[in-house]
Amino acid sequence: MSEPFRPYEKLVDITILGTKFQVPERNSLLRCFQFISPETIPYGRFCWNQECQYCRVSCQLPDDDESREMLSCKFIVMPGMEVTELSQELKWCLRSKLPSTPAGTCLRVNRRINRPKL
Repeated sequence: MSEPFRPYEKLVDITILGTKFQVPERNSLLRCFQFISPETIPYGRFCWNQECQYCRVSCQLPDDDESREMLSCKFIVMPGMEVTELSQELKWCLRSKLPSTPAGTCLRVNRRINRPKL
């Protein structure tokens, strides 16, 4: 059986809903979720080729001013990226790795950027 991850030399830091993780560089974000939770992500309803849309996330990239939506099966992880919103399927699959929230609480992280006025 082959390794599900692309070859990597180091782990990079990312943040998911305020929790920091180290994941393998040069891999899709969805594969990195699998690295974090190998017991649930492979059994999620993911197609791994962008058709199902179950892996949709919102991310704040290190050099961007605003968060952007993307499919985690297609986006290669970047050091310092922050996942600010997860699809329901990803929330379910990663629930044991993320801090608990009371029932009915939205798992969205709002990030404000304070820029100096010019």
